[in-house]
Amino acid sequence: MQVLIVKTSSLGDVVHTLAAVTDAARMIPGIRFDWVVEEAFAEVPRWHPSVDRVIPIAIRRWRHAPWQAVRSGEWRQFRRLLRARQYDAVIDAQGLVKSALVTWQARGPRYGLDRAGAREPLASLGYQHRLQVPKGGHAITRLRQLFAKALVYPELKGRADFGIDRSRLPLPLSDGPFLVFLQGTTWASKHWPEPYWVELARLAAAHGFQVWLPWGSTAELHRAERIAATNTNARVLERMTLTEVGGVLAGAAGVVGVDTGLAHLGAALEVPGVTLYGPTTPGLTGASGSRQRNLSAHFPCAPCLQRQCRYLGPSDVEPACYQTLPPERVLAELKAIMAQTPDPLR
Repeated sequence: MQVLIVKTSSLGDVVHTLAAVTDAARMIPGIRFDWVVEEAFAEVPRWHPSVDRVIPIAIRRWRHAPWQAVRSGEWRQFRRLLRARQYDAVIDAQGLVKSALVTWQARGPRYGLDRAGAREPLASLGYQHRLQVPKGGHAITRLRQLFAKALVYPELKGRADFGIDRSRLPLPLSDGPFLVFLQGTTWASKHWPEPYWVELARLAAAHGFQVWLPWGSTAELHRAERIAATNTNARVLERMTLTEVGGVLAGAAGVVGVDTGLAHLGAALEVPGVTLYGPTTPGLTGASGSRQRNLSAHFPCAPCLQRQCRYLGPSDVEPACYQTLPPERVLAELKAIMAQTPDPLR
């Protein structure tokens, strides 16, 4: 059985979908997948042994210069790859109009969420088979339900298995245990206060840990350099591919992150991790794994779901809600996970 998945972004959403792929592979012997995904995340599906072909798409880039995508031949090349195979099923796991349009052009019966379940109800018009998956559950659970209904097997319950083949991730060389700090994120309001990162690095050193700081933008690089400048145990990493960062996470003793895609990857790799939520909530899309703990700020205006902190009251840090998640508590939570949960993969 050959299935095409359309799940283009974001990083956390792509990681979530791996669990549904593992379910299907367990229930349908010999099933194989192709996957349409944003070019920035094209490495991720390749880590799953049931994925054959990854078809990169560049919607984020093309929307800024659509005619250039046509003139350069990129769109024609993408459409050729998309239509090169006849599929037994084409599953839109995104539920957006843009993903439905991609699904509609593939060859094979099209499956997706019905109008009530899709993030954008109009997307359901692009499917031949509209499936009912109630809203309100975690994104991973809903994806597992969607695949089970589309491919007609009993829904698997219990802990999600993301099926990542660790042999495809290059483990880094290290002269001691290290923690990874994932300090980069999109919204200004989701950034844990920089002085807290500095203090957390100091506490980590006192407990015998190195601190490794990956980054993905100039702003993240400069923040990492400032954190490392005050802590001799902290190391700013070189710019890395997603596969290289995945190897760093897989080799870490623990991970601390904010609400960002890499935190989902760390959780999927079953690395002890703490993810910090201030303006957002982990309820429907939080990092998920057996060695994962999500900490939410307890503050009058949290979660505000605002990109910028609008709190005007007295506070020692910004965003103010994070004062309820100080470094001492974060490290204590991380050490508790590390101590209580054995790692069968190490």
